[in-house]
Amino acid sequence: MSSTTAAVKVRRTDTSKVVKIGMLSAVSIVLMMFEISLPIFPFFLKMDISDIPAIIGTVAMGPMAGVLIELIKNLLHLFKTSTAGVGELANFVTGIALVIPIGVMYKKNHTVKNFIIGSVIGAILMAFVACVFNYYILIPAFAKAFGTDIQEFVNIANGVTPMVVDFKTLILFSIAPFNLLKAVIVAPIAYIVCKVLKPVFNR
Repeated sequence: MSSTTAAVKVRRTDTSKVVKIGMLSAVSIVLMMFEISLPIFPFFLKMDISDIPAIIGTVAMGPMAGVLIELIKNLLHLFKTSTAGVGELANFVTGIALVIPIGVMYKKNHTVKNFIIGSVIGAILMAFVACVFNYYILIPAFAKAFGTDIQEFVNIANGVTPMVVDFKTLILFSIAPFNLLKAVIVAPIAYIVCKVLKPVFNR
């Protein structure tokens, strides 16, 4: 193969990746708009499945693809933010906490086992990052923005989960399980969809 042919092939591959990342980002931003509250968690915790396209991109093209999809999704969501960008930043850091371990493990060996290991690591890391971010940044920022006290968030969560009696237990019994559940939901769905779309991504 000549150097010219190789260069053309590389450019085509790069262009294909850019197109796929763009398409997955578009799907992700649409999914991000469909947030729902779950009765087992306080209403200010909204569940969405917008991490699925990022996981698909990670599995198909590597960890950096997933990071880019998470980044583009949240940058676009800034145009309709109601959190002054704080919520988008939280979504980005928790999202990459999930997709990077999946991407790293799956890149080592394209097996279901490695995907599961990556998903478990990612779910734990996602929950940890969410706890830290909510404790030190997100919830305090929301409380300040809405002119209320953090205790109000605790009281709301206590109405759903009696074990929540202060800020720390809010993080432990609401934020942590919420993000673990989110990871448990999105990771398997993403893997199944990725397998279905494998012929498309291999083009």
